[in-house]
Amino acid sequence: MLYELLSLIERTLDPPGFQVFQFITVRASLAALTALVIALFAGRRIIVWLERQQLGERVRTGDASGTVDHAHKAGTPTMGGLIILLALLGSVLLWGDLRQPYVWLALVATAWMGAVGFADDYIKTVLKQKDGLPARYKVLGQVGIGVVVGAVLYFTPAFAEYNSLTYLPFIKDYSLDYYFFRDWVTTSIDLGWLVYIPVVVFIMSAVSNAVNLTDGLDGLAAGVTAFVSLGLMALVYVSGNVNLATFLNVMHLPGTGELTVFCAAMAAACFGFLWYNGYPASVFMGDTGALALGAAVGAVTLMVRKELLLPLLGIVYFAEALSVIIQTGYFKYTRRKTGTGKRVFRMAPLHHHYETQGTHEAKIVTRFWIITALTVIAALLTLRIR
Repeated sequence: MLYELLSLIERTLDPPGFQVFQFITVRASLAALTALVIALFAGRRIIVWLERQQLGERVRTGDASGTVDHAHKAGTPTMGGLIILLALLGSVLLWGDLRQPYVWLALVATAWMGAVGFADDYIKTVLKQKDGLPARYKVLGQVGIGVVVGAVLYFTPAFAEYNSLTYLPFIKDYSLDYYFFRDWVTTSIDLGWLVYIPVVVFIMSAVSNAVNLTDGLDGLAAGVTAFVSLGLMALVYVSGNVNLATFLNVMHLPGTGELTVFCAAMAAACFGFLWYNGYPASVFMGDTGALALGAAVGAVTLMVRKELLLPLLGIVYFAEALSVIIQTGYFKYTRRKTGTGKRVFRMAPLHHHYETQGTHEAKIVTRFWIITALTVIAALLTLRIR
């Protein structure tokens, strides 16, 4: 909105210096600064309000089986994802080019899953129902936004030229169309809408759930997502810049460069939230923040057609979700075969496995941040490695 006002002033009055707001890099920097300021200053007020409403987190307590004891965190305000949403959505609405459908799609996906997460947190904390939002409604919300994102990316005429294409890393000058070969000089595979939309639904659901599983230690999900957002910021800027896209032999997607503003704001919102969420946390993001951030990461990755880089970009998300799948699957299998369920990990998700080994949570979080930073760099290097 502010960008539109400044653009109008620049077009009509042509004052000196206002042309600088046309540059995406300038507005991305301003969006990041705005998101950081909102998170830092509004965050304190939101935490105080949550404390007054007694919206504290219920946590697990330890037992003889080796379950991690988080009793000392009981009563810490949750629903802190409101801080992230306010900082992210507010700064993008101010500095983003709202004429670009990519920006609106990212905002809708984030707000949609933020609303689903808020409903879950509200039921848990206000209505005191420990199971929260029934799983079927949460799945319905994830599938719904997946269908919306997939349908918009496939059926919108502006995206018709590359509606179901997916970037293939490590391969040079290759294009495979699922139904027919098209003349597309890049490194991609065309899935076709019958495959593409279900893939989008799966990715949106999987990433939002994975971020939610990662949100188990102070600062873990926020810090990891901040680094992932920085990697996505580079990817969307390259995809939206014709010269860089041509040089790196990746799809040039007109308009995606505007997502640089969104990703910069998301990274800054996460860093600002860490001011209060770092160990020992003064507030937890809850499902309000975790599901929203997962949807944002998934949607941006899909919009720049870099879905196959997700396991590398978000390797911590991937490892956390995989540990739960392995643990649950192996336990059920061994219980069916032997009558007694066995576990691969001491506890799942993965961060709790390391906690049960005696590693302090602050050290686990820091190491997961470092791993994420390294894999984000590796994901960016794939643009040059063929």
